Amino acid sequence: MDNIAPGILEKSWEEIERKIQIATGFSQTIHIDLIDQSFGEPNFNDPTPFKKYTKEYFFELHMMVSEPLNYLESWADAGFRRFIGHIENMSSEEEFIARGQILGEVGLAVDGKTSIEDIQVSLSDLDVLLVMTIEAGASGRSFIPGCLDKIKKAKQLEKFLRVEVDGGIDDQTIIQAKNAGAERFVTTTYLFNSEDPKAQFEKLKGLV
Repeated sequence: MDNIAPGILEKSWEEIERKIQIATGFSQTIHIDLIDQSFGEPNFNDPTPFKKYTKEYFFELHMMVSEPLNYLESWADAGFRRFIGHIENMSSEEEFIARGQILGEVGLAVDGKTSIEDIQVSLSDLDVLLVMTIEAGASGRSFIPGCLDKIKKAKQLEKFLRVEVDGGIDDQTIIQAKNAGAERFVTTTYLFNSEDPKAQFEKLKGLV
């Protein structure tokens, strides 16, 4: 499985599909962002069209929403296999993880200002911890170097934990995140704002 995932955050299915078709030319893993008004401007939230691609490719869902638990069933039915929910608007981390483990892989996410200590469950219960390295809610925001300390802290608490980072990842920041202990990297603007996304993807792979 790829340790680098193209990230897609769009409002229309047409633009999402355009980027899926680009990304699947070089990646088996696709990271889809889902946002509601609690994190920013809501984006496309219909899982049904993804069925066209989820049998052949590994899709993970990053839920920047209130009560991510409520989204698990419908997106699992569409073929998604990893579910990452933000703790900031989650009433029960235990319930989210328990249900997510039945449907696939499951992880928690912490936003830029949220600390690792705010997580209520054992990190050993997670398939992945996603550390936002920007403020959640939109692509193209600036990388927050201070978030690297959260990666180090998480790895100190649970050395076998897989840490994924999302936000501002390019050919410079990916090295910083890797050195801090991250093992998976989501990149959006760096890929899709390039004239040659595949070349950018391969460059990142060469760095990690």
